[in-house]
Amino acid sequence: MEPMTFSQKYRDELLAEISSVIGDNKLPLYNMMRYQLGWVDEQGRPQPSWGGKMLRSALCLLTCEVVGGDWRKALPAAASLEMVHNFSLVHDDIEDGSPQRRHRDSLWKVWGQAQAINAGDAMFALARLAMLRLAIRGVPETKVLRAVSRLDEACLQLTTGQYLDLSYEQRLDIGVEQYLEMIWGKTASLFACSLYLGALVGCDDESLINHLDKFGHKLGMAFQVQDDILGIWGDGSATGKPPTWDIHRKKKTLPIVYALEKSSGQQQQTLLTIYRQEHHNDADVASVRGILEKLDTHNYVQRLAQDYHQQAMEELKAAHLAPEATQRLRQAAEPLLGRTS
Repeated sequence: MEPMTFSQKYRDELLAEISSVIGDNKLPLYNMMRYQLGWVDEQGRPQPSWGGKMLRSALCLLTCEVVGGDWRKALPAAASLEMVHNFSLVHDDIEDGSPQRRHRDSLWKVWGQAQAINAGDAMFALARLAMLRLAIRGVPETKVLRAVSRLDEACLQLTTGQYLDLSYEQRLDIGVEQYLEMIWGKTASLFACSLYLGALVGCDDESLINHLDKFGHKLGMAFQVQDDILGIWGDGSATGKPPTWDIHRKKKTLPIVYALEKSSGQQQQTLLTIYRQEHHNDADVASVRGILEKLDTHNYVQRLAQDYHQQAMEELKAAHLAPEATQRLRQAAEPLLGRTS
């Protein structure tokens, strides 16, 4: 089951919920948000594309359903997650200087950094307002409060992870353990939040909620490690970013961190010299790729992604869901490890 496939069931109602949150405001700021979501082009004209895969939102709704709840009650939480995810992408593209997102110009590339920041901030505010709509769906106030609190915690963890990610660009002494701690915040926290929110709305079993929270955490870790693989070895036509973009940007993703930690002698010196330079040229990138190959880095990172995926499956098993429910979550999670974009 491809990621796009399992989210198709919820697509129309989720898009309607997000559209309702944004409203029909014609101010260009709102069209900027619609552009980020993939709904319109630079002139505000409707686009046939519907944006990203909405993985986190779909996982939230699927989780609510498989624990025995009415997934439509969780639509405000799913909409909130999609807005938070996109707010983080807007700011991430600005901070990384990424010119493209989903095969077209990034928001900041079209409207400038200052206005893109405004659009990202607006999406964050709307995300919090969206979560409060759970009460309209009949979710008890105590759960609504827990949901809002958990979303804020995830946003703080996400921002902390992004802070660490940026700070690591200026350092060459980052170890694998530090890196994994960083991606727990930057990526895994929102995955964990997605599963938590879906389970929270769908049931009252705290043990089940806890196991699915951990399942989301491990799944998010596997997702980010796979993303790091794509950032160096991925097909640019599929990822929407130039090949080896992470090396050109001097990003300290897991393959580079591992290589810096495990290399020695001339290999390590070459890496240190290249990563101390202000810019990388094609020859530098080729040198880095060569060292990564000699250290068998790709296999190491792939094995780690598989390890996290297996840990996620163990948490899912420990949740003791009905076999059909377990299978549906497993089918949703499996393609995230072998994805190409």
